[in-house]
Amino acid sequence: MGELVTRSDPQGRPTIFTRLPPGRWIAVGRLDINTSGLLLLTDSGELANRLMHPRYEIEREYAVRVQGILKKEDLEKLSGGVDLDDGRAAFERIEPADERARPSANRWYRVVLREGRKREVRRLFEAVGARVSRLIRVRFGPLELPRDLPPGQWRELRNTVKLQKL
Repeated sequence: MGELVTRSDPQGRPTIFTRLPPGRWIAVGRLDINTSGLLLLTDSGELANRLMHPRYEIEREYAVRVQGILKKEDLEKLSGGVDLDDGRAAFERIEPADERARPSANRWYRVVLREGRKREVRRLFEAVGARVSRLIRVRFGPLELPRDLPPGQWRELRNTVKLQKL
């Protein structure tokens, strides 16, 4: 969080590419400046296409902190579909992240999408009157964000069997 997923920024803000080793890196899916979590980078255009193109329906999973607790009807709308300005959208799955959590002003949910439209997770929650206060991508396809990977750090994946199946 705090770095842009772009090659250069006219405002001079930091980008993820300035800390990477030299190469022709392709970001697989973008994260907006207020979103953190798993970001895949590759030098393979074919792999990037297979991961990002909607026809392959690769799942993206997010941990989402929402202000307040959603009603049952809200959860049904979010999984059944709502109309956004760029078409109908729905979560493949949505569930409370921890049923045992004490009631509070914020609640965590786990959501899964099979596409990656701009700010789609935030816009879906806004469509039912909810406000996202934190958004973390925890999985992209078969790859999960390692819990022991500190923010801003990266790991190289080599010959990942999981990706070869895509």
